[in-house]
Amino acid sequence: MSTASMKDKTTRYFYSFYFLTFFSFGALFPLLTVYLKEDVGLSGSQIGMIMSISPVVMIFVQPLWGVFSDYTQRPKQILLWTLFLTAVTGIAFSFMESYGALLAVAFLLAVTQSALVPISDSITLNYVQRTKGNYGSIRLWGAIGFAVAVLVAGWLSDFFSLKVIFFTFAIALLLGAMVSVFLPKESQTISVNVRDGIGTLMKLPKFVMFLVTTFLIFGPVFANNFYFGLFITDIGGTVTGVGIAFLLAAGSEAPFMRIAGKWIARFGLHTIMISAASIAMIRWVLYFFEPPLYVVYATTIAQGFSVGLFIPAALQFVRDIAPTSARATAVSLYTAVGNGLGSWFCTFFGGFIAEYYSVAHVYLFFGLLTMCGLVFIMMINQADKKQLAKAS
Repeated sequence: MSTASMKDKTTRYFYSFYFLTFFSFGALFPLLTVYLKEDVGLSGSQIGMIMSISPVVMIFVQPLWGVFSDYTQRPKQILLWTLFLTAVTGIAFSFMESYGALLAVAFLLAVTQSALVPISDSITLNYVQRTKGNYGSIRLWGAIGFAVAVLVAGWLSDFFSLKVIFFTFAIALLLGAMVSVFLPKESQTISVNVRDGIGTLMKLPKFVMFLVTTFLIFGPVFANNFYFGLFITDIGGTVTGVGIAFLLAAGSEAPFMRIAGKWIARFGLHTIMISAASIAMIRWVLYFFEPPLYVVYATTIAQGFSVGLFIPAALQFVRDIAPTSARATAVSLYTAVGNGLGSWFCTFFGGFIAEYYSVAHVYLFFGLLTMCGLVFIMMINQADKKQLAKAS
């Protein structure tokens, strides 16, 4: 077999792996809050506590998986075993009924699941760097898998019961483990020492301000994955309807991510981030007024504009303002603050707001946070304009 044919075959294995792995995430997490409320009967604060475990664990455990992978130089074997253990833990989750048991299993699930994305991304990045491939075209299949999974899991839940999400989750992961056997043995992992460069970065006011911005804007974006299902069912939607909404929302991100580079070059980073954050803010506040279902479905496409444009713009902004020697650290901090701390904060407090007020009020909370983040972006924009004016 020619080298080109081997590369195409390996790339297809990566496509399948990402599709299956993110299919598992899409099958479980968007509908997990609905399951915990309707089938188990937990309160909003209890649901918020369980769902907030994952982002906290990610902050502390992900680096440990990276160290373990670096030490053993066997990322592929670690990936295979964590896929298997995550699938088994997912099945165990479906048998838990008490709040304490659910907390314990949610913690174990977060520990094993937190290894999947960074280790597989490390293997993929090493592969594409060695073969001059395209990481984005591979990772895109994860977004497709997530979008399709919510629709499939929603339909299966209506046909059987909500417990089916755990078995769909586990089956997809086990299939992903089978595919991972055929991935290349990339032993050179990409490690990031977060401590290096922190002192330098903390002396940059613009970087610190953008960390706050990331916390305020990405927190609601990631927490929405947990509360959107509850919101849809609260305003009269079905579990299948939740799947349709997530399919539209997640599916709309891909085309905007494809054109993000061109739009950033044409309009500038600040304009794109301000526009994307504004659309997100309007969407969250609109949900507070509990519009009809067809309006909610129509506005899910706004996620493509807001998330699909803000993520690549924010990543480029972080890389641009950070010194070359501290870029890896800057990206690591940016991810930890947005995906970790921001997601935990919004998920945890969103649970209390949902219990004492309503899920609609959770989205008002998201809208206010995003508005504050928008103010910070505008402040950064004004500071950059003044700096540019002085330089000229």
